Amino acid sequence: MAGARLDPIDRKILAELQADGRMTNVELAKRVGISAPPCLRRVRTLEDAGLIKGYHADVDARELGFEVQVFAMVGLASQAESDLSAFEERCRAWPLVRECHMLNGEVDFILKCVAPDLSSFQSFLTGHLLTTPNVASVKTSLVIRGAKDDPGVPFDVLEARLQTSA
Repeated sequence: MAGARLDPIDRKILAELQADGRMTNVELAKRVGISAPPCLRRVRTLEDAGLIKGYHADVDARELGFEVQVFAMVGLASQAESDLSAFEERCRAWPLVRECHMLNGEVDFILKCVAPDLSSFQSFLTGHLLTTPNVASVKTSLVIRGAKDDPGVPFDVLEARLQTSA
């Protein structure tokens, strides 16, 4: 298990930064029970190892004028690796596509899209997504409201698994 290679202090650091990436190193050190210099060294090591991929602000899309959120389920005509990679590359270039995940099952990809309004999303859908080479089908679902949007991983579940495996 990947989480087992981290000691409890590293896992606490990750959990605290996931909850609040803006806290100072001094505050983080206090929360995890070590002094500031080794805490900063640990954070840098976690960053260098790729366990901390970045620090981001959680912006309110609706307050910024992005009123529409849509999930698009995309089926491709070919699932050859070169075709999958080409579609993923295209998704990375589309600003309205905020997430792209390849799936197992009836659809090949699910895209999370945001747009200022329905007509903007429709223009993206008809002018870009549906006309993309190898796209065989697209089904969309408009988000009415979100009930949960927790980033990252549940560290309490990780800790419980580590306790039962020890």
